[in-house]
Amino acid sequence: MKIGVLTSGGDAPGMNAAIRAVVRKALYHGCEAFGIKRGYSGLITGEIVPLNSRSVSDILQKGGTILQSARCPEFKTPEGQAKAREQLEKLELNGLVVIGGDGSFQGAQLLNELGFLTVGIPGTIDNDIGCTDYSIGFDTAVNTVLDSLNKIRDTASSHNRVYVVEVMGKNAGFIAVGAGLTGGAEAILIPENPVDLDEVCRKITESSKLGKSHCIVLVAEGYYEDPISADQSSGFRVGKYLADKTDCDTRITVLGHIQRGGTPTFFDRKLATLMGNKAVEMLLNGETGQMIGMVNNRIQTFPLEQAINTKKQVEPWELELTGIMSSI
Repeated sequence: MKIGVLTSGGDAPGMNAAIRAVVRKALYHGCEAFGIKRGYSGLITGEIVPLNSRSVSDILQKGGTILQSARCPEFKTPEGQAKAREQLEKLELNGLVVIGGDGSFQGAQLLNELGFLTVGIPGTIDNDIGCTDYSIGFDTAVNTVLDSLNKIRDTASSHNRVYVVEVMGKNAGFIAVGAGLTGGAEAILIPENPVDLDEVCRKITESSKLGKSHCIVLVAEGYYEDPISADQSSGFRVGKYLADKTDCDTRITVLGHIQRGGTPTFFDRKLATLMGNKAVEMLLNGETGQMIGMVNNRIQTFPLEQAINTKKQVEPWELELTGIMSSI
């Protein structure tokens, strides 16, 4: 059996661990393994290379993806899909493991409908894929944000300032809630739960009167639905509003793509390894059109279509807890 693997969409720490698991599990069962570079773009242009055990050595600790990634609007067209099918047939690939987010899964579903065995592995720092409690890269990204918050709090307390910190999360606030809840943010602003900024201003002013020397407000990039520009991102808009209304010395930090990089944590490496192993087992059993998730600490499988159509957002109880913990 010939098994291909690709990474698509935004990169996430732990993708390399998943690639490694797919390749070595395939080789263990006597299969051939192939890496498809630059996601669906590379699939269309035939950037497909054989992989052996040495090809995936010494990559567990590396962020990013050795196969690289890209977004590919062409693959959404019938012409692009026909080119991809031609490449798969040319190499006689029997199965494909797709590592990525919602858009990547939609591509995998299209290939499944074309008659190819496909299995999806959730890889996105946003953790917004349905049918899984965790996606590869989320844990590392949250820990990266936590490390930044710890450093920002040091300088915030030294200068009696309000710091507005913008983190990734266009459609869901999992990173903001995870980091804010465990990093002690005084306010957390996410797309799922628009709050009254005047109430945030009131809390900041009240805490200042009570002697609190600093305040951290964590904002998901998708808090405002407007198109984001350098000077009109969610973080900058919130920061300007708070500064105007409270007269507090306010600083704005946009963490940006630092959240995508770095050495994957133990959790992300283990999750990626378990999922990569399961993906090959499924292909060997002829299972297709499925994704792998972790639910209640167990590896489980679900139809790709179900994952694509499930809108995952922060749970109400978690939002309530962040409100309790962030009380000033």
